[in-house]
Amino acid sequence: MSARPPADLPALRFLSRRDFLRTAAALSAAAVTGPVFPRGRRDTELRILSIGVVGTIGEADRRTIAAHPRARITGLCDVDAGAMAKAKADHPDAFTTADYREAFDRYGDRFDAVIVATPDHAHCAMMTMALARGKHVYGQKPLVQQLEELDLLERAVRARPALVTQVGAQRIESTARRAAVAILRSGDLGRVIEVHVAFGTSALQGGYYFADGTLGDPVDPPAGFDYDLWLNGADMEPCRPQMVRRQWRSWWNFGGGQITDWVVHLTDVLFYAFPELTSPVRVHTSTPSRDVSHFHADRVRSTITYAVDSPRFAGPTCSFHFTDSGMMPDRAHLGIGQGEWPDRIVTVVVCEGGTLVLAPSGPIEIWRDGRMTDGLAWPGLPAWPSFNHWHAFVDTALGIDTPHRWMPFQTGLRCTEPGLLAVRAAKYPGQVLDWDRTHLRFTSHAEATRTIVRRAYRAGFEPVRLGGA
Repeated sequence: MSARPPADLPALRFLSRRDFLRTAAALSAAAVTGPVFPRGRRDTELRILSIGVVGTIGEADRRTIAAHPRARITGLCDVDAGAMAKAKADHPDAFTTADYREAFDRYGDRFDAVIVATPDHAHCAMMTMALARGKHVYGQKPLVQQLEELDLLERAVRARPALVTQVGAQRIESTARRAAVAILRSGDLGRVIEVHVAFGTSALQGGYYFADGTLGDPVDPPAGFDYDLWLNGADMEPCRPQMVRRQWRSWWNFGGGQITDWVVHLTDVLFYAFPELTSPVRVHTSTPSRDVSHFHADRVRSTITYAVDSPRFAGPTCSFHFTDSGMMPDRAHLGIGQGEWPDRIVTVVVCEGGTLVLAPSGPIEIWRDGRMTDGLAWPGLPAWPSFNHWHAFVDTALGIDTPHRWMPFQTGLRCTEPGLLAVRAAKYPGQVLDWDRTHLRFTSHAEATRTIVRRAYRAGFEPVRLGGA
């Protein structure tokens, strides 16, 4: 059984050193398709622009990638002057700008790749611009904030097939997650019946990453913080407490609540194991939540249904059942008996021959006939080597073969979609919304198509539309 990523990861195309040096045409093509690094060269480096340099994950992304011996941070972009000063101390030679558009227009010849670690609502504009300008992209999850942006970013990726993309889904470094992929792919648990995902408690509690749902009076933005640039393509509205820097995740216009924050981490094993899971066909979200005009719902129960035509599934559909705010699946319903969950954030895959229970970074449990065994003791599993998820991005962008690049944007978009559907359908609680991904519409609900699929972007901050988007 192989520990390599699934076969549906895209083949990467790089020019040979000979062609790179010999023809001006190759150099011209690089300006459109991206920087080309000849195989075997050890004197090249990946020059990187970091957008969102501290924040919640930007600092970890930047510093970990910069620790690669052949990576260098050459540019810093952030709307927060305090964050910029902190990052500049780490990279004194890097250029700085608060406006990502200026980074591409003025300094575009100084970097080959981009880290995008900003609030969700700015992701699509920044990532599509990076791809349009021929830059490799390491992008934080969730990749997009609007349902239409799934299509905008997917088209941009297809239009730039030579570029390397990777989602910030570092939990796949866990041996337990890689074991879960192998077990599910093997089919040894039998056909899949349904999936349950519990997203923890923070959507209700507020705290460090999430707001508590209280709409405070307008306040001045923090000192040294360019609020206009932070809004990006979202409509102008006043700054309020619990909004910028970290707790934007809870706000309807900027984040996606705890569900989209975690959905890539918690569904990745399903999409690695089952390419049959393409796009959902239906979503039904129920919640007694607060008003969602400003904040995302809490106490969410959502069922996202996929149509599947595969012998690896027990029926013609497979449903993902999402819950947040501390609501856990019913162990009796799952047939796994009494006991403690390994975590309040958990993925459960119910199969005809057993049930797999997986915490974010492990452990992994296999339940059969009410008895649990350690998933890492599953027969035939290889001994997986440790690896650095961030460094796999650098290696791949440099043309170095690696088995450890697990989540290109194509896979990340599949992981993102069910989370977006679950939280946006909270605008219409208790209603069944039939989803047509190809045409970006809810066939059963014209009002939902009009209100929760797309946004109108402020002038100057629109995503770049590539590939006929």
